Amino acid sequence: MEMHALPRKTILAIFAALMISMFVGSLDQTIVSTALPTIVGELGAVNHMLWITTAYFLTSTITMPLYGKLGDLYGRKHLFCLAQVLFIIGSTICALGNSMAWLIAGRAIQDLGGGGQMILAQSIVADIFPPRERGKYMGIMGASFGVSMVIGPLLGGFFTEYLGWRWCFWINLPLGIIALGIALVALPHRAHPDATAHAFDTAGTICMSGSALCLILATSLGGSTYPWDSPVVMGLLFAFVAFAGAFAMVEYRASDPIIPLRLFCNRNFALCTAAGLIIMVAMAGVISYLPTYFQIVDGLDATAAGYMTLPMMGGMMLTSVVAGFVASKVRSVKWMPVLSSAIVSVALGLLATITVDTSLWQMGFMLFILGFGIGIGQQILVLIVQNEFPIAIVGTATAANNFFREIGGTLGDSLVGSLFSANLTTKMGEYAGGMLGNVDANSLTPSLIRTLDESTRACVRHAYNDALAPVFAWLVPLTILAFIMLLFLRKRRLAETNQ
Repeated sequence: MEMHALPRKTILAIFAALMISMFVGSLDQTIVSTALPTIVGELGAVNHMLWITTAYFLTSTITMPLYGKLGDLYGRKHLFCLAQVLFIIGSTICALGNSMAWLIAGRAIQDLGGGGQMILAQSIVADIFPPRERGKYMGIMGASFGVSMVIGPLLGGFFTEYLGWRWCFWINLPLGIIALGIALVALPHRAHPDATAHAFDTAGTICMSGSALCLILATSLGGSTYPWDSPVVMGLLFAFVAFAGAFAMVEYRASDPIIPLRLFCNRNFALCTAAGLIIMVAMAGVISYLPTYFQIVDGLDATAAGYMTLPMMGGMMLTSVVAGFVASKVRSVKWMPVLSSAIVSVALGLLATITVDTSLWQMGFMLFILGFGIGIGQQILVLIVQNEFPIAIVGTATAANNFFREIGGTLGDSLVGSLFSANLTTKMGEYAGGMLGNVDANSLTPSLIRTLDESTRACVRHAYNDALAPVFAWLVPLTILAFIMLLFLRKRRLAETNQ
């Protein structure tokens, strides 16, 4: 399915479907973040807030390698359509749900489809465009991701205040249906000629899923629901190590592994994958908790808190598009992710200095720097990975790279959430003491905060700030490590044609 083999109108239609799919998938991650305090408050489960995002990331992480491998073997059209259908069904369940259990189940089903939206979109772009041309399209897709991250919090705030939080999920239906319709009509079907000769890697899939599940649960529960040294958390970590070891042995012996270990023998793949994981840890941690921070500490309503993400996403959109077009011109792109990780480290260092007196203008500037840095490198890392492998396995390589990025996103969300929750409990005791009466720290919502007297509200604001700011400081050494690793990338010019 090379670019010259398809009419231009067909290519544009396919690319439009891919953009919509990526847009709606990333929109769903950010639109919920602003509305989350209201959602969990209405459902009476503030202390289970973490599970809404954890369920979403968990299913996404596990399904990504499946979509990548199956797409390489059996073609991407039918899988892409299946992903849209699952996402639509999950969104409907979330919109209709009246309990936390239904909401978590809906989020999980959403990302059974959502896990394929990004992977298949990136892989289909690799099918259509050679590496040298691919950069600008990947940059545009990165900008689509940035647009959704800008609009998401704003829509989340608007829906929460005026139409109800359930519209955060209803909005997915028309967008998903449009992407599905275009794909059914325009996207050609192409399967591997020897697909029937390949045995599905069942054992590898089970071990991969088990290791991801145990790691995510351990980091989600550790430090919040259970102490880090509790039997539950330690047992999950032990199970993670066991599953990961079994996965390595199974993949080494498998005739057609779901994540071939030989991918990691490629230096650029290994370095880009590790660096992408680290950057996603930082990005997920910031995106997940800053909207609530602005509502609690700065007293903003949900819509205004959404506006505060604009600088970050604006910076990301700007550099993502520019970096993609520059990559298509210069063809030597090692310097982009190196610069990206350096800027991200600086931005996180600045965020670690925030206090309750930090102005919104200062916060906006810090977030712009963070988005500016992320936009330079994230899509380029995928481009470098795809440039290393022939088109026959580009879906598998792309999926493996994104699998570990999702692990990073999940770890970032879980670890920041766990560390923040543990810090908050301590800080609330230090600042507020018995001032909140019978109100549990886990039950605090922006609307409840506004009912408190001024002195108690000031204590809560200080507790929230002092619980979150140190977490940003702990992320800085990780992004510096990513910077050092990327210095060792092998320079390789982007190929003129698909291999």
